[in-house]
Amino acid sequence: MHGVPFLCLAILPLLISGCEKSAKRSASRDACSLVSKKEVGSVQAAVVKETNSSERSDGIFRFCQCFYTATEVSKSINLALVEKDRNQLGKRSPKDFWNEKFGPYTTNERERDGKAQTKPGEEREKGAPPKKISGLGDDAYWVSNRFGGMLYVLKGDAFLSIGVGGTDDEDTKLNKSKMLAQKALQRL
Repeated sequence: MHGVPFLCLAILPLLISGCEKSAKRSASRDACSLVSKKEVGSVQAAVVKETNSSERSDGIFRFCQCFYTATEVSKSINLALVEKDRNQLGKRSPKDFWNEKFGPYTTNERERDGKAQTKPGEEREKGAPPKKISGLGDDAYWVSNRFGGMLYVLKGDAFLSIGVGGTDDEDTKLNKSKMLAQKALQRL
């Protein structure tokens, strides 16, 4: 198992602006249509100047990202949508990817703690395990990182990732991410 760091690396392309736009947008959802600038501004208590949308496909998955640029740049938000590339003939789906990456964390903490014996310093190398978030989409996890964290939410055969900027503590960023996810899920 590659663990959470691999998940973060796999999602990294979503966080990079300037991805090429796909010419095949028919019947595709735009991440910027899932949450409005006004809604992001309300959650972040900031003015959102613009949205930048980018899209790419790796031949299996379609990655659509929306970067909400706030006047105070540190309060900007990144929202990404991952879904199956409609032109893909294979059977691998975002839900399969989700199960591979988050499946090992579906056992309760007591079972996980009993099975995995970590050496001192090993947890730091791998990072903290994802935190299960109840009542959001079909499944949801918060993955801590040095910027606070990212919220990942599965709905059907697609998933969202939401990263909230700013100087808030991790719990506040999680709560803001959950508010934005609830709005996005209504339109997904």
